[in-house]
Amino acid sequence: MSINQPKKRILSGVQPSGKLHLGNYFGAVRQHIELHHSAECFLFIADYHSLTTIHDAKTLRENTSDVALDYLALGLNPEKAIFFRQSDVPEVTELAWIFSTVTNMGLLERAVSFKEKIEKGIDASVGLFYYPILMAADILIYRSTLVPVGKDQIQHVEMTQDIAGKFNRTYANIFPIPEYKLDKESKVPGIDGQKMSKSYGNTIEIFAEGKALEKKVMSIVTDSTPVADPKDHQKCNVYTLYSLFASEEEKKQLAEKYQAGGMGYGEAKKSLLAKINTYFETARIKRKELAANPGVVEEILRDGARKARAEARATIDLVRDAVGMKNYLNA
Repeated sequence: MSINQPKKRILSGVQPSGKLHLGNYFGAVRQHIELHHSAECFLFIADYHSLTTIHDAKTLRENTSDVALDYLALGLNPEKAIFFRQSDVPEVTELAWIFSTVTNMGLLERAVSFKEKIEKGIDASVGLFYYPILMAADILIYRSTLVPVGKDQIQHVEMTQDIAGKFNRTYANIFPIPEYKLDKESKVPGIDGQKMSKSYGNTIEIFAEGKALEKKVMSIVTDSTPVADPKDHQKCNVYTLYSLFASEEEKKQLAEKYQAGGMGYGEAKKSLLAKINTYFETARIKRKELAANPGVVEEILRDGARKARAEARATIDLVRDAVGMKNYLNA
């Protein structure tokens, strides 16, 4: 038994773990939005996954709403991408359980991400250990062929390949073997110079504005080089962040100011602040409009879930038949 596979189907998920920041945008969000214009794309808000770290219902609801608003405001077109909440497709948890019966413990025990999260103090829950199986189900239930990920998720896609292969060999050739697409890394330093991350508390939020945004930008750590002296732009966090928004000519002009001396870091920070405000101005307006119409956003997510669930049910029908269970979902 086999299933007709799409030529190219991209899947990606984002955990609603807090406010999206510039590191999220340049590391993943921008690429997700670019990809959905050129291929069939499933993009989900990974609220099941977030339960490994979020144990407050109000926080989870608010974070999930924020992610939906952010992606839609930043340019995700629900007519071109299937955008939905992971938990609105419960078939994914059924598939995850079936996968767990053909997945060896040794495969999960080799997961580097699990070990790293434990070292950071995250509870060693069964859910955290089981995470790669649920991720495999996320990918394979939609018969995805390409998964954009950061370096830390490559191993999980490789585990998905192993799980798909094991199921296909054990029961039937139902699942494609997905490939990963490595997100183009952008160096996004936080206000302290470390990698921008919510866990470090050093982020600049995408939709921060006004005094809150200004305070964050003006607090970016710099060295103590006097205003009159030349400065090394290549070692400056302000310049690195500015470069993400600026044209080549603009970057060149600011670099020359650094090298010439006579410019303080405060002036560079103001240039960065202006760039951030201009870049996200349209998205900020759209986000406020969407936030004022929550019913519109909810319907987008529900419509996405209906489309995603139709695909999920078709896959589960095949899986149930292959393992010897009655097919009742489409009865």
